[in-house]
Amino acid sequence: MKSSGRVAAIAAELTESFEVLGGSPRRGLVILCDHASNALPQGYGTLGLPPAELQRHIAWDIGAAAVTRHLSAALDAPAVMTRVSRLLIDVNRGEDDPTLIMRLSDGAIIPGNRHLDEAEREARISRWYRPYDDAIKRTVSKVATTGRPPVLFAIHSFTENWKGVPRPWHVGVLWERDRRIAMPLLDALRREGDLVVGDNEPYPGQYEGDTLWRHATKDGLPFCSIEIRQDLIADEAGQTAWGNRIARILTEVLEAHMTSAT
Repeated sequence: MKSSGRVAAIAAELTESFEVLGGSPRRGLVILCDHASNALPQGYGTLGLPPAELQRHIAWDIGAAAVTRHLSAALDAPAVMTRVSRLLIDVNRGEDDPTLIMRLSDGAIIPGNRHLDEAEREARISRWYRPYDDAIKRTVSKVATTGRPPVLFAIHSFTENWKGVPRPWHVGVLWERDRRIAMPLLDALRREGDLVVGDNEPYPGQYEGDTLWRHATKDGLPFCSIEIRQDLIADEAGQTAWGNRIARILTEVLEAHMTSAT
């Protein structure tokens, strides 16, 4: 893959379904945040849920958006983020996935999703899912003009307990088959000395149809996803600290990857 010469910066963009944080394609990185927001569009109310439920992890990945913003700014790298709650539609699923629009999530029945018909399902896909998907495609294509395959890096967060069982990991690295970014990242996180690091924990590395499968695995691009425990990034101090830490570590990993790829 050859560079086209001078490469333009990727501009910021804001729509009802997604936000692009601008940055330079020179880093060779596209950051993704699939569950950045707990917002619901006008006309959907709270999907029939008590408002407090929208503050829970069932509605979004708590703290992930702020960490994404810190990382994007620190690395001057573009990021693509959702602007609607995963309860409306979960962009980190395939279009044919039965959990694309959840009717029940961690004990909470979603009244506004219980009697979803095909027309409403298709309307949500067209209005919020596909525009986000297309924004990722455009951003990846722009970064690819630098002449090397872009690295895709997704940021998520997870609850500190699940069904009464504590989760010991501070951070997990999720991957499947492609070791190019995941293994160096795991090694670097473990060298920090103060972290419990999960290897494909607390979730399996990848599901067919999810965001990274659609945009990286299918095209042979290097990628991985991280999960940060939510109690560590629930406030601004934690979000800043983790944004800075991941920026430092990922810089090291990307520089080594670029060297090995040349």
